[in-house]
Amino acid sequence: MFNRLRVTSVAIALAGLGCAAGPGLAQQKYDPGVSDTEIKIGNIMPYSGPASAFGAIGATYEAYLRMINDQGGINGRKINFLSYDDSYSPPKAVEQTRKLVEGDNVLLMFGAAGTPSNTAIQKYLNAKRVPQLFVTSGATKWGDPKNYPWTIGWQPTYQVESEVYAKYIQENHPAAKIGILFQNDDFGKDYLQAFKTALGDKAKGLIVTEIPYEITSPTIDAEILKLKASGADVFFNVSTPKFAAQAIRKMAEIQWKPVHMLSIVSVSVSSVLKPAGLENAQGILSVNYSKDPTDPRWKDDAGVKEWNAFMDKYMPRADKDNWLHVPSYSIVQTLVQVLRQAGDDLTRENVMRQAANLKDFTTGMLLPGITINTSPTNFYPIRQMQMMRFKDDRWEMFGPVVSSDAKG
Repeated sequence: MFNRLRVTSVAIALAGLGCAAGPGLAQQKYDPGVSDTEIKIGNIMPYSGPASAFGAIGATYEAYLRMINDQGGINGRKINFLSYDDSYSPPKAVEQTRKLVEGDNVLLMFGAAGTPSNTAIQKYLNAKRVPQLFVTSGATKWGDPKNYPWTIGWQPTYQVESEVYAKYIQENHPAAKIGILFQNDDFGKDYLQAFKTALGDKAKGLIVTEIPYEITSPTIDAEILKLKASGADVFFNVSTPKFAAQAIRKMAEIQWKPVHMLSIVSVSVSSVLKPAGLENAQGILSVNYSKDPTDPRWKDDAGVKEWNAFMDKYMPRADKDNWLHVPSYSIVQTLVQVLRQAGDDLTRENVMRQAANLKDFTTGMLLPGITINTSPTNFYPIRQMQMMRFKDDRWEMFGPVVSSDAKG
């Protein structure tokens, strides 16, 4: 994994990127970062700092694009994937993004992780008219084409996720006393508001306490003690991986056993549940939109076989239990699809147009029935999720795939 400021410059040829999408695109059109032989793609990622577990996302992007290069490429045009460490720090995110756009002259920014970092760079990129593609965060603000036409999300929003939890609570725990732990920044506050919105008029009667924590805190032991003291019997845990593991361990230590709903950002078995102790994670609830490659029911699935082959060859030392490798694999596949549709019109405007023109696109690792769809007025590519419960050493899906029309 990456432990310090790092620049990854990988020469990558986009395999299988065929014809231009539609008439009038036969003539080559380029913006900064593109030539007959190269496309530069920029990325920022917390390879260090309190959210360094998300560095697995950037590692997957790099490996997948390296695989594409090995498969032959298109018209000799290669991609230089430049990935810089932002340490989950908004000021550093701005600094690194400016370096990528103004110094490295990247065509676009892709797949940056974290709500705080992406919030910090959103206005800058839109003012520069640089695509901010497939933000790796579920904040609702990434789906606002009217005010931010150069920013588009990818994963289901926290509002969609919260709707699934709210429905489950109302159906199974209508008299719940809900305690909420949330990170005191844009990430946590967006989740908190989305959850309250999903509960509607019942929010005030059901939520008994809301406890924030700071990303710079060494532990959240005190916050967990406050949550237990509140009498909450349903716990909504909105924390990033380091703190999610701490919460699970502390809950076991003090014998607090509420119904535990864990944010999807912290469902990794290897970076959260194993460090917390698998015996302490039994029964935790969350949601997903991707296949779990460790689940025996997918052992003969073509998409999972393809993912395993990719991991074995290009990330042989990576832990396959780390869930972050799965959605990041699908995200980078979506980037490749956009570039395929853009053809030789590799202008920022056309790349953004193609990102907003995905029709029933799917990847081998999305759950059956979940597809990616965008339009000029729909910048929320995925609006479907399914609940899951942790049992023994893996997550088990249950219930139907739930669709949402949440607009933010």
